[in-house]
Amino acid sequence: MGLSVTLFVMALLHSGAASMKSQAYFNKTGDLPCHFTNSENISLDKLVVFWQNQKKLVLYELFQGKENPDNVDPEYKGRTSLDQDNWTLRLHNVQIKDQGLYQCYVHHRKQPEGMVSIHQMSTDLSVLANFSQPEIMLISNGTENSDIINLTCSSAQGYPKPKKMFFLLKTVNSTIKHDDVMKIFQDNITELYNVSISLSFPVSPETNVSIFCVLQPEPTQTQLLSQPFNIDAKSPEPHRPFLDKTYMTAILLVLVLVILCLILKLYQTVKKKKKKQLGPSHECEAINVEGQENEQAKERVENCVPKKSDEAQHVVNILKIDSDLEVVMRSKETSSGFREKKHRPGPQEPF
Repeated sequence: MGLSVTLFVMALLHSGAASMKSQAYFNKTGDLPCHFTNSENISLDKLVVFWQNQKKLVLYELFQGKENPDNVDPEYKGRTSLDQDNWTLRLHNVQIKDQGLYQCYVHHRKQPEGMVSIHQMSTDLSVLANFSQPEIMLISNGTENSDIINLTCSSAQGYPKPKKMFFLLKTVNSTIKHDDVMKIFQDNITELYNVSISLSFPVSPETNVSIFCVLQPEPTQTQLLSQPFNIDAKSPEPHRPFLDKTYMTAILLVLVLVILCLILKLYQTVKKKKKKQLGPSHECEAINVEGQENEQAKERVENCVPKKSDEAQHVVNILKIDSDLEVVMRSKETSSGFREKKHRPGPQEPF
């Protein structure tokens, strides 16, 4: 019984019914090996080689040494190429949906027996997609003086689903790990994952802190580390009320001086205008224009002319002589008229 089982296993190994694992990256090329040695040196004209997936859809067929695209499923047309040196089928532009079990078959066309299977191999293809480097972003909390900081960390376009994601807070004296619930979103078309976590925690303003975000993908993949998000300690600013008070006092003094200068300049300007309007020359000219014929006008002229000026006194004397002459002339005219009227002959009465 044991001998028969051993012979059966050896027969399976001889027929090539072996299985192996293969990995491919998203949008890259994956290998589906067949490991056919062709130890009997069978001509390609007498071989039929093809690959199919777990749904029995044909990826590639080599019929009597020539490619036969008629039996290839449309999903794989133009996406495969055969390396005949090592009998490996290359699947290009690998997608997440391409992962799964694939089988390679080799048949020998013999005339009397027909198609005889001489080799078979299975390959389990897994697909990976590298997540982007985690990125930390600060979420505004609307309070400038708050000691609570809100952060979010995100990574995108990865596969398969990562194991965990967390924050690391590093100070001079300690390293603290902060875990939170990882949010996972899967794209319906590409089937890739986007992940993120959020965290709120108090930060001392007197301490320098470096924050990292760590993403742990599958155990076979390396951890991804974000760029550090640094929070620098704030040094207290010295309070200088004396300097501030002195500065404000100086500003007020300058303003007061400027205002006083403006008021003084305005007062001088108004004073000059009043002197020009009320000067003696203007008043005297008005008196001369209105009349020089009466005694009151003569007195006002005398009062307006400065006594210390010789020229002005000479003018007053001339005006006075003219005025006296005018009075005398008017008196003579009046007396002459009276005499003429007195001696004028009246109408004579008839006898």
